[in-house]
Amino acid sequence: MGCVEELNYEILMRDASFKECREYIKSHFSESIDVEPGFKIFDIHTIGVPPIAVGFDGDYVIFPYTKPCHGTFLLRVQDAVEAARLRALKKVQK
Repeated sequence: MGCVEELNYEILMRDASFKECREYIKSHFSESIDVEPGFKIFDIHTIGVPPIAVGFDGDYVIFPYTKPCHGTFLLRVQDAVEAARLRALKKVQK
């Protein structure tokens, strides 16, 4: 994919800090992983202050995305394949 604009996303937060995104994910979703900057989600490199939290809600993936000149957004995207791929990484991290 490689472009957020190609995803069918929902914006959960606008103009958020990475800390606010991390805290929101940890408090609203029972399942999450932490990734480092540069990690690819939907073939898009993440940008941010580590650790970058990525949450799961069923087939949804919740992650922060920084759009240059527009700020950081917390996005929610439904994609069972990407959710499964990221969940598999969670098992490896343990």
